[in-house]
Amino acid sequence: MSLNENTVRAAIQTVVDPNTGKDFVTGKQLRNLKVDGSDVAFDIELGYPARSQVDGLRRALIDAVRTLPGVGNVSANISWKVTAHAVQRGVQLLPGVKNIVAVASGKGGVGKSTTAVNLALALAAEGATVGIVDADIYGPSQPMLLGITGARPESYDGKTMEPLVGHGIQVMSIGFLVDNDQAMIWRGPMATQALEQLLRQTNWKDLDYLIVDMPPGTGDIQLTLAQKVPVTGAVIVTTPQDIALLDAKKGLKMFEKVSVPILGVVENMAVYCCPNCGHTEHIFGADGGKRMAAEYGIDHLGSLPLNLSIRQQADAGCPTVAAEPDSEIAALYRGVARRVAIKIADKAKDYSSKFPTITVSKST
Repeated sequence: MSLNENTVRAAIQTVVDPNTGKDFVTGKQLRNLKVDGSDVAFDIELGYPARSQVDGLRRALIDAVRTLPGVGNVSANISWKVTAHAVQRGVQLLPGVKNIVAVASGKGGVGKSTTAVNLALALAAEGATVGIVDADIYGPSQPMLLGITGARPESYDGKTMEPLVGHGIQVMSIGFLVDNDQAMIWRGPMATQALEQLLRQTNWKDLDYLIVDMPPGTGDIQLTLAQKVPVTGAVIVTTPQDIALLDAKKGLKMFEKVSVPILGVVENMAVYCCPNCGHTEHIFGADGGKRMAAEYGIDHLGSLPLNLSIRQQADAGCPTVAAEPDSEIAALYRGVARRVAIKIADKAKDYSSKFPTITVSKST
Protein backbone atom coordinates (compact mmCIF):
# COMPACT_ATOMS: atom_id res chain seq x y z
CA MET A 1 0.00 0.00 0.00
CA SER A 2 1.60 3.23 -1.18
CA LEU A 3 1.60 6.33 0.97
CA ASN A 4 -0.74 8.95 -0.45
CA GLU A 5 -3.39 11.38 0.67
CA ASN A 6 -6.15 8.77 0.53
CA THR A 7 -4.34 6.29 2.77
CA VAL A 8 -3.41 9.05 5.23
CA ARG A 9 -6.98 10.33 5.24
CA ALA A 10 -8.21 6.81 5.98
CA ALA A 11 -5.78 6.52 8.90
CA ILE A 12 -6.89 9.90 10.30
CA GLN A 13 -10.50 8.75 9.99
CA THR A 14 -9.86 5.96 12.50
CA VAL A 15 -9.34 8.55 15.26
CA VAL A 16 -12.56 9.57 16.98
CA ASP A 17 -12.85 12.84 18.86
CA PRO A 18 -13.78 11.69 22.39
CA ASN A 19 -15.67 14.93 22.94
CA THR A 20 -18.02 14.56 19.97
CA GLY A 21 -17.91 10.85 19.15
CA LYS A 22 -17.15 11.68 15.50
CA ASP A 23 -13.99 11.28 13.43
CA PHE A 24 -12.28 14.36 12.04
CA VAL A 25 -12.69 13.46 8.36
CA THR A 26 -16.44 12.88 8.51
CA GLY A 27 -16.75 16.03 10.62
CA LYS A 28 -14.96 18.00 7.85
CA GLN A 29 -12.31 19.25 10.26
CA LEU A 30 -9.30 18.03 8.30
CA ARG A 31 -7.38 20.85 6.58
CA ASN A 32 -4.24 21.24 4.43
CA LEU A 33 -3.31 17.56 4.14
CA LYS A 34 0.07 17.21 2.42
CA VAL A 35 2.13 14.12 1.65
CA ASP A 36 5.70 14.90 0.60
CA GLY A 37 7.56 11.65 0.01
CA SER A 38 7.44 9.95 3.40
CA ASP A 39 6.55 13.11 5.33
CA VAL A 40 2.96 13.93 6.28
CA ALA A 41 1.53 17.23 7.49
CA PHE A 42 -2.07 18.23 8.20
CA ASP A 43 -4.20 20.57 10.25
CA ILE A 44 -7.31 19.87 12.32
CA GLU A 45 -9.70 22.75 12.97
CA LEU A 46 -12.13 22.14 15.84
CA GLY A 47 -15.39 24.04 16.21
CA TYR A 48 -14.97 24.47 19.95
CA PRO A 49 -12.14 25.70 22.22
CA ALA A 50 -10.06 22.79 23.49
CA ARG A 51 -6.72 23.95 24.88
CA SER A 52 -6.62 21.16 27.47
CA GLN A 53 -7.41 18.52 24.82
CA VAL A 54 -4.87 19.44 22.15
CA ASP A 55 -1.91 17.31 23.27
CA GLY A 56 -3.97 14.14 23.63
CA LEU A 57 -5.71 14.60 20.27
CA ARG A 58 -2.42 15.36 18.51
CA ARG A 59 -0.77 12.24 19.92
CA ALA A 60 -3.69 10.04 18.85
CA LEU A 61 -3.67 11.45 15.32
CA ILE A 62 0.10 11.14 14.85
CA ASP A 63 0.09 7.58 16.22
CA ALA A 64 -2.68 6.64 13.75
CA VAL A 65 -0.74 7.98 10.77
CA ARG A 66 2.49 6.32 11.92
CA THR A 67 0.82 2.90 11.59
CA LEU A 68 1.09 3.33 7.82
CA PRO A 69 4.15 1.70 6.21
CA GLY A 70 6.81 4.05 4.91
CA VAL A 71 5.82 7.07 7.00
CA GLY A 72 8.58 9.46 8.08
CA ASN A 73 7.94 12.71 9.91
CA VAL A 74 4.33 13.46 10.88
CA SER A 75 3.22 16.98 11.71
CA ALA A 76 -0.27 17.63 13.08
CA ASN A 77 -1.44 21.10 14.01
CA ILE A 78 -4.69 21.45 16.00
CA SER A 79 -6.55 24.74 16.28
CA TRP A 80 -10.14 25.85 16.80
CA LYS A 81 -12.45 28.39 15.28
CA VAL A 82 -15.64 29.42 17.07
CA THR A 83 -18.28 30.70 14.65
CA ALA A 84 -21.63 32.42 15.13
CA HIS A 85 -24.60 30.06 15.27
CA ALA A 86 -28.27 30.48 14.54
CA VAL A 87 -30.52 32.38 16.96
CA GLN A 88 -34.22 33.29 17.12
CA ARG A 89 -35.58 34.65 13.85
CA GLY A 90 -35.96 38.40 13.49
CA VAL A 91 -33.67 39.28 16.41
CA GLN A 92 -30.92 41.82 15.77
CA LEU A 93 -27.43 40.41 16.31
CA LEU A 94 -25.09 41.90 18.90
CA PRO A 95 -21.95 43.55 17.43
CA GLY A 96 -18.73 41.89 18.56
CA VAL A 97 -20.50 38.77 19.90
CA LYS A 98 -20.67 35.40 18.12
CA ASN A 99 -22.74 33.35 20.58
CA ILE A 100 -24.86 34.27 23.61
CA VAL A 101 -25.52 31.67 26.29
CA ALA A 102 -28.19 32.34 28.92
CA VAL A 103 -27.59 30.68 32.28
CA ALA A 104 -30.93 30.44 34.08
CA SER A 105 -32.40 28.64 37.06
CA GLY A 106 -36.04 29.54 37.58
CA LYS A 107 -35.34 29.56 41.32
CA GLY A 108 -32.89 31.59 43.39
CA GLY A 109 -30.31 30.08 45.71
CA VAL A 110 -29.21 27.19 43.51
CA GLY A 111 -25.75 28.61 42.71
CA LYS A 112 -26.59 29.92 39.24
CA SER A 113 -24.31 32.98 39.35
CA THR A 114 -21.38 30.96 40.67
CA THR A 115 -21.96 28.36 37.97
CA ALA A 116 -22.23 31.07 35.29
CA VAL A 117 -18.95 32.76 36.22
CA ASN A 118 -17.06 29.46 36.47
CA LEU A 119 -18.52 28.42 33.10
CA ALA A 120 -17.24 31.69 31.60
CA LEU A 121 -13.80 31.22 33.18
CA ALA A 122 -13.64 27.60 32.00
CA LEU A 123 -14.43 28.57 28.39
CA ALA A 124 -11.71 31.22 28.58
CA ALA A 125 -9.25 28.68 30.04
CA GLU A 126 -9.95 26.43 27.03
CA GLY A 127 -8.94 29.25 24.68
CA ALA A 128 -12.12 31.20 23.91
CA THR A 129 -12.68 34.95 24.17
CA VAL A 130 -15.45 35.27 26.73
CA GLY A 131 -17.62 37.93 28.32
CA ILE A 132 -20.30 37.85 30.99
CA VAL A 133 -23.20 40.21 31.53
CA ASP A 134 -25.04 40.40 34.83
CA ALA A 135 -28.74 40.39 33.89
CA ASP A 136 -29.89 40.44 37.50
CA ILE A 137 -30.71 44.14 37.70
CA TYR A 138 -32.10 43.89 41.24
CA GLY A 139 -29.35 41.72 42.72
CA PRO A 140 -26.11 41.87 40.69
CA SER A 141 -23.47 39.37 41.78
CA GLN A 142 -20.73 39.42 39.15
CA PRO A 143 -18.76 42.45 40.44
CA MET A 144 -18.18 40.61 43.72
CA LEU A 145 -17.64 37.21 42.12
CA LEU A 146 -14.96 38.60 39.79
CA GLY A 147 -13.33 40.79 42.43
CA ILE A 148 -14.11 44.05 40.62
CA THR A 149 -15.19 46.56 43.25
CA GLY A 150 -15.31 50.34 43.16
CA ALA A 151 -14.75 50.45 39.39
CA ARG A 152 -16.85 52.32 36.86
CA PRO A 153 -16.97 51.55 33.12
CA GLU A 154 -15.41 54.17 30.87
CA SER A 155 -17.21 55.82 27.96
CA TYR A 156 -15.20 57.43 25.17
CA ASP A 157 -18.15 58.73 23.16
CA GLY A 158 -20.78 59.39 25.84
CA LYS A 159 -23.04 56.76 24.25
CA THR A 160 -21.37 53.39 24.80
CA MET A 161 -19.43 51.76 27.64
CA GLU A 162 -16.21 49.80 27.75
CA PRO A 163 -16.48 46.43 29.53
CA LEU A 164 -14.42 45.89 32.64
CA VAL A 165 -12.14 42.86 32.82
CA GLY A 166 -11.89 40.31 35.62
CA HIS A 167 -9.66 37.21 35.47
CA GLY A 168 -9.35 37.66 31.71
CA ILE A 169 -13.06 37.88 30.85
CA GLN A 170 -15.00 40.97 29.81
CA VAL A 171 -17.84 41.86 32.17
CA MET A 172 -20.69 44.35 32.46
CA SER A 173 -23.14 44.74 35.34
CA ILE A 174 -25.55 47.29 36.76
CA GLY A 175 -23.47 46.79 39.90
CA PHE A 176 -20.71 48.89 38.29
CA LEU A 177 -23.10 51.82 37.85
CA VAL A 178 -24.73 52.03 41.30
CA ASP A 179 -23.49 51.89 44.88
CA ASN A 180 -23.35 48.48 46.56
CA ASP A 181 -26.07 49.33 49.08
CA GLN A 182 -28.37 51.07 46.61
CA ALA A 183 -31.66 49.25 45.98
CA MET A 184 -32.91 49.21 42.39
CA ILE A 185 -36.57 50.16 42.99
CA TRP A 186 -37.56 49.89 39.36
CA ARG A 187 -40.63 48.52 37.66
CA GLY A 188 -40.29 45.87 34.97
CA PRO A 189 -39.99 48.14 31.90
CA MET A 190 -37.13 50.12 33.47
CA ALA A 191 -35.28 46.93 34.42
CA THR A 192 -35.68 45.44 30.95
CA GLN A 193 -34.51 48.67 29.32
CA ALA A 194 -31.45 48.63 31.59
CA LEU A 195 -30.67 45.06 30.52
CA GLU A 196 -30.89 45.96 26.84
CA GLN A 197 -28.56 48.91 27.42
CA LEU A 198 -26.03 46.74 29.26
CA LEU A 199 -26.04 44.30 26.36
CA ARG A 200 -26.22 46.63 23.36
CA GLN A 201 -24.33 49.70 24.61
CA THR A 202 -21.28 47.78 25.77
CA ASN A 203 -18.36 47.64 23.34
CA TRP A 204 -17.79 43.88 23.49
CA LYS A 205 -14.43 42.94 21.97
CA ASP A 206 -14.79 40.05 19.50
CA LEU A 207 -16.39 37.55 21.90
CA ASP A 208 -16.72 33.88 21.04
CA TYR A 209 -19.22 33.51 23.90
CA LEU A 210 -21.16 35.99 25.99
CA ILE A 211 -22.56 34.37 29.14
CA VAL A 212 -25.72 36.00 30.50
CA ASP A 213 -26.20 35.47 34.23
CA MET A 214 -30.00 35.52 34.41
CA PRO A 215 -32.08 36.52 37.44
CA PRO A 216 -34.32 33.79 38.88
CA GLY A 217 -37.88 33.51 37.64
CA THR A 218 -39.73 33.78 34.33
CA GLY A 219 -40.76 37.43 34.32
CA ASP A 220 -40.10 40.58 32.29
CA ILE A 221 -36.32 40.34 32.14
CA GLN A 222 -36.34 36.70 31.09
CA LEU A 223 -38.90 37.36 28.37
CA THR A 224 -37.02 40.43 27.12
CA LEU A 225 -33.84 38.40 26.82
CA ALA A 226 -35.63 35.56 25.06
CA GLN A 227 -37.51 37.79 22.61
CA LYS A 228 -35.13 40.68 21.88
CA VAL A 229 -31.63 39.32 22.45
CA PRO A 230 -30.04 36.84 19.98
CA VAL A 231 -29.59 33.85 22.29
CA THR A 232 -27.78 30.82 20.88
CA GLY A 233 -28.93 28.58 23.70
CA ALA A 234 -29.77 28.33 27.39
CA VAL A 235 -28.23 26.36 30.25
CA ILE A 236 -30.54 25.46 33.15
CA VAL A 237 -28.98 25.25 36.63
CA THR A 238 -30.78 23.35 39.37
CA THR A 239 -30.14 21.42 42.56
CA PRO A 240 -31.46 17.84 42.83
CA GLN A 241 -34.18 19.05 45.24
CA ASP A 242 -37.75 18.62 44.01
CA ILE A 243 -38.74 22.23 44.82
CA ALA A 244 -35.80 23.55 42.74
CA LEU A 245 -36.59 21.18 39.88
CA LEU A 246 -40.17 22.43 39.83
CA ASP A 247 -39.03 25.98 39.02
CA ALA A 248 -36.21 24.83 36.74
CA LYS A 249 -38.79 23.05 34.57
CA LYS A 250 -40.76 26.31 34.31
CA GLY A 251 -37.63 28.11 33.10
CA LEU A 252 -37.02 25.35 30.56
CA LYS A 253 -40.59 25.61 29.25
CA MET A 254 -40.29 29.39 28.92
CA PHE A 255 -37.23 29.09 26.68
CA GLU A 256 -38.94 26.41 24.62
CA LYS A 257 -41.97 28.66 24.03
CA VAL A 258 -39.81 31.50 22.70
CA SER A 259 -37.72 29.14 20.50
CA VAL A 260 -34.46 29.36 22.46
CA PRO A 261 -32.71 25.95 22.35
CA ILE A 262 -31.86 24.30 25.68
CA LEU A 263 -28.20 23.30 25.67
CA GLY A 264 -28.61 21.19 28.79
CA VAL A 265 -29.00 20.97 32.56
CA VAL A 266 -26.32 21.46 35.22
CA GLU A 267 -26.98 19.78 38.56
CA ASN A 268 -25.41 21.91 41.29
CA MET A 269 -24.85 20.92 44.94
CA ALA A 270 -25.34 17.32 43.82
CA VAL A 271 -23.40 15.64 46.62
CA TYR A 272 -21.56 16.61 49.81
CA CYS A 273 -18.32 14.87 50.76
CA CYS A 274 -17.16 15.31 54.36
CA PRO A 275 -13.56 16.59 54.28
CA ASN A 276 -12.78 14.83 57.56
CA CYS A 277 -14.11 11.30 57.12
CA GLY A 278 -14.88 11.15 53.38
CA HIS A 279 -18.53 10.23 53.92
CA THR A 280 -20.78 11.37 51.06
CA GLU A 281 -24.34 12.58 51.49
CA HIS A 282 -26.94 13.66 48.93
CA ILE A 283 -28.30 16.50 51.05
CA PHE A 284 -30.68 17.84 48.41
CA GLY A 285 -31.59 14.46 46.91
CA ALA A 286 -29.89 12.34 44.28
CA ASP A 287 -29.85 12.68 40.48
CA GLY A 288 -32.75 15.14 40.21
CA GLY A 289 -31.02 17.00 37.37
CA LYS A 290 -30.34 13.76 35.52
CA ARG A 291 -33.97 12.72 35.81
CA MET A 292 -35.11 16.13 34.57
CA ALA A 293 -32.76 15.90 31.58
CA ALA A 294 -34.05 12.42 30.73
CA GLU A 295 -37.68 13.51 31.14
CA TYR A 296 -37.32 16.39 28.66
CA GLY A 297 -34.86 14.73 26.28
CA ILE A 298 -32.05 17.23 26.87
CA ASP A 299 -28.40 16.81 27.83
CA HIS A 300 -27.18 16.44 31.40
CA LEU A 301 -24.10 18.66 31.18
CA GLY A 302 -22.61 17.68 34.52
CA SER A 303 -22.97 17.53 38.30
CA LEU A 304 -21.11 19.78 40.73
CA PRO A 305 -20.57 19.10 44.43
CA LEU A 306 -21.67 21.06 47.48
CA ASN A 307 -18.23 22.22 48.57
CA LEU A 308 -17.05 24.88 51.00
CA SER A 309 -14.18 26.00 48.76
CA ILE A 310 -16.54 26.93 45.90
CA ARG A 311 -18.38 29.34 48.19
CA GLN A 312 -15.23 30.74 49.80
CA GLN A 313 -13.47 31.37 46.50
CA ALA A 314 -16.56 32.97 44.97
CA ASP A 315 -17.00 35.31 47.95
CA ALA A 316 -13.31 36.24 47.73
CA GLY A 317 -13.69 37.35 44.11
CA CYS A 318 -11.61 34.51 42.68
CA PRO A 319 -13.92 31.67 41.56
CA THR A 320 -12.70 28.07 41.58
CA VAL A 321 -11.60 27.84 37.94
CA ALA A 322 -9.36 30.87 38.48
CA ALA A 323 -8.32 30.05 42.07
CA GLU A 324 -7.51 26.36 41.59
CA PRO A 325 -7.35 25.69 37.84
CA ASP A 326 -5.83 22.22 38.32
CA SER A 327 -8.32 21.07 40.96
CA GLU A 328 -10.88 18.30 40.51
CA ILE A 329 -13.75 20.79 40.82
CA ALA A 330 -12.25 23.09 38.16
CA ALA A 331 -12.02 20.03 35.89
CA LEU A 332 -15.76 19.46 36.40
CA TYR A 333 -16.50 23.06 35.38
CA ARG A 334 -14.26 22.69 32.31
CA GLY A 335 -16.13 19.53 31.38
CA VAL A 336 -19.45 21.38 31.56
CA ALA A 337 -18.00 24.26 29.51
CA ARG A 338 -16.68 21.88 26.86
CA ARG A 339 -20.06 20.18 26.51
CA VAL A 340 -21.77 23.56 26.14
CA ALA A 341 -19.27 24.63 23.45
CA ILE A 342 -19.69 21.34 21.57
CA LYS A 343 -23.49 21.63 21.69
CA ILE A 344 -23.19 25.12 20.19
CA ALA A 345 -20.72 23.93 17.54
CA ASP A 346 -23.24 21.28 16.43
CA LYS A 347 -25.94 23.91 15.86
CA ALA A 348 -26.65 25.48 12.48
CA LYS A 349 -24.35 28.37 11.65
CA ASP A 350 -25.62 31.93 11.34
CA TYR A 351 -25.22 33.35 7.84
CA SER A 352 -27.23 36.54 8.25
CA SER A 353 -24.12 38.72 8.43
CA LYS A 354 -23.03 37.41 5.01
CA PHE A 355 -26.14 38.65 3.20
CA PRO A 356 -26.03 42.17 1.79
CA THR A 357 -28.37 44.80 3.18
CA ILE A 358 -31.08 45.65 0.68
CA THR A 359 -32.45 49.17 0.69
CA VAL A 360 -35.35 50.51 -1.35
CA SER A 361 -35.21 54.14 -2.43
CA LYS A 362 -37.50 56.28 -4.51
CA SER A 363 -36.38 56.98 -8.03
CA THR A 364 -36.39 60.62 -9.08
